[in-house]
Amino acid sequence: MADLFSAEWMQAFGKQWNAEPELADALAKIHFNSAIAYGFVDDPNPMGVLIVEEGRVVSAGSYEGQNLNWDLRADRDHWQQWKTKGLNMMGLGMAYMSRKLQFRVGDYTAMIQDPRMAKPFIKSFSVIGRV
Repeated sequence: MADLFSAEWMQAFGKQWNAEPELADALAKIHFNSAIAYGFVDDPNPMGVLIVEEGRVVSAGSYEGQNLNWDLRADRDHWQQWKTKGLNMMGLGMAYMSRKLQFRVGDYTAMIQDPRMAKPFIKSFSVIGRV
């Protein structure tokens, strides 16, 4: 399989995202539009990006300087752990507080306080595990 967050991997992630009603349909209901980047804490820039319109991924690939609404970073071991085991609300809170998951761009507090966004965000980690 393609390397985590490579263009090929991001395209597969985008397809899985769109196929998951608890993610794509839930975000469509709140008219969610965002550019979401993923990468590693030690890198200056994220590796991959999803462009989401009305809850659905319309573009997925390598980060090429796009303006971002979200930039999520962790080390490779933690991404792999979450890819394998997923992440729940408690784990998300612990990962954020310990800086294992970093939001370089985006408002974690606002997102986590809105169940219409928090639930799909948590679901995205199980979708990562399908790629």
